[in-house]
Amino acid sequence: MLILNIESSTDACSVSLTRGADVVLLHGNRMCRLQVSGSEHARLLPLFADELLRLAAADGFRPEAVAVSAGPGSYTGLRIGASFAKGIAFGRELPLVAVPTLQVMAAAARSAFSSLPDVILCPMMDARRMEVYTALYSDSLSVMEDATAQVVTDTFMADILSGKRVAFFGNGMNKCKSILSQHKNALFIEDIVPDAAYMGGLAEQLVEQGNFVDVAYWTPFYLKEFEAKHSVVKGL
Repeated sequence: MLILNIESSTDACSVSLTRGADVVLLHGNRMCRLQVSGSEHARLLPLFADELLRLAAADGFRPEAVAVSAGPGSYTGLRIGASFAKGIAFGRELPLVAVPTLQVMAAAARSAFSSLPDVILCPMMDARRMEVYTALYSDSLSVMEDATAQVVTDTFMADILSGKRVAFFGNGMNKCKSILSQHKNALFIEDIVPDAAYMGGLAEQLVEQGNFVDVAYWTPFYLKEFEAKHSVVKGL
C-alpha cells in the first residue's frame, strides 16, 4: 500500500511516501523529505508533499492512505500537521490514520540500533523544565508503557534499568544523560528525531486494522493542555 506520511511534532518536519516499512524509491531517489530545524512547517509541508506526489503521479502512482504523526509534541506543529493531513485526505478522498509520535521515534532508533536486540526503546521528547514526554517500546515496537509526561529525577527508570538494557533518544534525552550515563544498562542514541521515513510500517498496520480517524473531528494527542503565555512585547 502506498501511504503519504506527514510528521510535524517537533522543530523537525518531514513527508514521505512508503510501501510497508520502506520508503519508495523512484528513479534512484528516495521519496522522503526532512527539515530538522526551524519553524517553517506551514511552508515546508506543502512543498515536500507536492514534490513527492508529483513525482509519484508521473510514474502512475497515487497514495491509498494518509498518515499523520499523532503526538505528543509541539502544539503548533501538531496542529499544522493535522490540518494539512486532513486537507489532503479530504481532498483526495483517502482514509487517514494517526501514528503515535513516540513510536515513530522508536522505529527510527531501532533502525539505527539494530545490532543490539532485546533493548527497551525509550523515546524522550522535551516538555520543558525537567519534564519529558516518554514511553517504552520493545525492539519489535510493541507498547510496553504508554506515553506519559514525567519529571526526570535521580531515580528515573532505576527499577527497569536494574534488569534491562534501555536505549534513550530524542531531544529530551540530555535531561537524564548526566544522571544515567554511568549505568551499565543505559544506552544513548544521538540525532533521533520524529521522521516520516519511519512511519510507513506503523501506518500500514493501522490501515490493515481499519484503525482510521475521523477526518473532520480527530485532534492530535497533546498529552498536556496547551498553555498560553502572556506576550513579552510591550502593549500586547
